[in-house]
This record gives sequence, C-alpha cells and structure tokens, in this order.
Amino acid sequence: MTIAVSPQALPALVLNADYRPLSYYPLSLWSWQDAIKAVFLDRVVILAEYDQQVSSPSFSMRLPSVVCLKSYVQPSRHPAFTRFNVFLRDKFECQYCGSSEDLTFDHVIPRCCGGQTTWENVVAACSPCNLRKGGKMPRQASMFPSQKPYHPTVQDLHNNGRLFPPNYLHESWMDYLYWDTELQP
Repeated sequence: MTIAVSPQALPALVLNADYRPLSYYPLSLWSWQDAIKAVFLDRVVILAEYDQQVSSPSFSMRLPSVVCLKSYVQPSRHPAFTRFNVFLRDKFECQYCGSSEDLTFDHVIPRCCGGQTTWENVVAACSPCNLRKGGKMPRQASMFPSQKPYHPTVQDLHNNGRLFPPNYLHESWMDYLYWDTELQP
C-alpha cells in the first residue's frame, strides 16, 4: 500500500550495533526520511518494516520501523549534568514532596552557603518546595531530600527512562526495547 506520509509519522526505532536502543529516554527514533537515507548510505540494517511504503517513479520500498546501526556507537560513560538528566535521575518527582508538577531544581546546600551546582548537591524540586526552602540549609528549613543526590551512571538513567515509556510504541519495536532487562521468575 502506497500512502502519503507526513514527516512526523512512522518513525524508525534506532538500535546500536549491539541491538540495544541508543537511548531509552528519550527513545532513539529517526524520521522515516532519515531512516531511508541511512539505508541508502549503507549505515543501517533494516530489522522490521511498516506496511506503508514510499515510492518514486523508479523505486519503491516499505518504510523501516526498526533499524540497527552497522557500526557500534560507544555510549558516553558519564551522563551530562543537565536539568533533564537531574529530573530523570530523580524520576521527575520533587525530592521534598513527591509532586511531579512545576519542576525546577534545588541546591540542597544553597549556593549562598557555598553549595555547588553538581550532581551531589542538586535535586529536582517543585516550585512551591523550592520557594519554601529558599536559601536555607536542609536542617533550618526542616526539608530533606527523599534520596541523597548522587552522580548517576548511564545505566541508572536508562533504567529510570524505562519507567516513562513514550506515548507511542509500535508493536514491531517491542522485541527490541526491553530484551536486556532482568526477567521476573
């Protein structure tokens, strides 16, 4: 079946050469155009396809739904210190009250008291808790994070990312997304 395909529709799941997604959160996806380009540049192997196809006057092909890189991309050993990664480490919850609304981040030891902007001193916090704590030390504010802030590994972030599946998961992706998780007895 040949159809008109919008640029946002029918993305391809991108796996590293070891058949694991390049990223779980956000899930490593390419537009169908990028996936087809990678096929023609011989950079990927197609593992699964959609029923839909694209055509030109001289060629047609089914759209890839899962592709695997031919060359292994070495994942970063140390995740970047970003707002998003702090939220992901803390599972998108305020470390003081558990809310997932209006998140920002808080310096456990305030900067005005010598606290630094590091993995070990920053936690996700909702705006009301952040305002309530202000520039006070945890003991002064009687506010302690539910978990001690720590420098996560890439694996920590991948594991947390699996807790937040995307809104859309195509059935052809399922065999490739969670095969490396521990099975329950």
